[in-house]
Amino acid sequence: MDSLSLFFLIGAYLLGSIPFGKIIGACVAHIDVTQRGSRNIGATNVARQLGVKWGLVTLLLDSLKGFVPTVLYPRIAPGAGSGAELWLAAVGLCALFGHQFSIFLGFRGGKGVATALGVFLGLAPLACLGGAVLFALTVYKWDYVSLGSLVAAAAMPLLMAALGVPMPLVGASAAAALLIFFRHKNNIHRLIKGEERKWRGNSAQPSTSRSLSSSSSE
Repeated sequence: MDSLSLFFLIGAYLLGSIPFGKIIGACVAHIDVTQRGSRNIGATNVARQLGVKWGLVTLLLDSLKGFVPTVLYPRIAPGAGSGAELWLAAVGLCALFGHQFSIFLGFRGGKGVATALGVFLGLAPLACLGGAVLFALTVYKWDYVSLGSLVAAAAMPLLMAALGVPMPLVGASAAAALLIFFRHKNNIHRLIKGEERKWRGNSAQPSTSRSLSSSSSE
């Protein structure tokens, strides 16, 4: 491993580790978003706590954490040799890993969707556009941000492979999808139970489920 590639791996992880959602919550409203709502540092929780504007700001900043290192690496280290694509994939994954397991938050963090969006945008813009369309259609149809995120993450390796993206980058997208699914494990359980919170509603739990819950508690 050359020193420049090592610098990028470490730098991508540290950049990914910056908890912009938590910083914005503290600066804008003097709140800790890790103690509010879903307790996640990502754009969805920030939007619910501070408003859509600040959610979009968080989305942009978290996306840049993945986009910047993956775009800069091939320009600054073009002579990385035959393993250049493998190192590029590793740089993108380090940024994602930093967001999900931030050194600044005791190796806790967000779910990584926005940072992965930035990574994919840097690696394969056309495939990323396809994933974004799938995300938007899924959220529009079922109103679950988590479900849209999972669908888009799962689709990315297939979209990238279909568009002829080099296999090391396709492999990185598959690894990123697994990490995103892992970080969404609680959301997946709630989706299965019908208890996941919808984007436009206060609760995703259907009235029948609420009635059953009320009956069982009486």
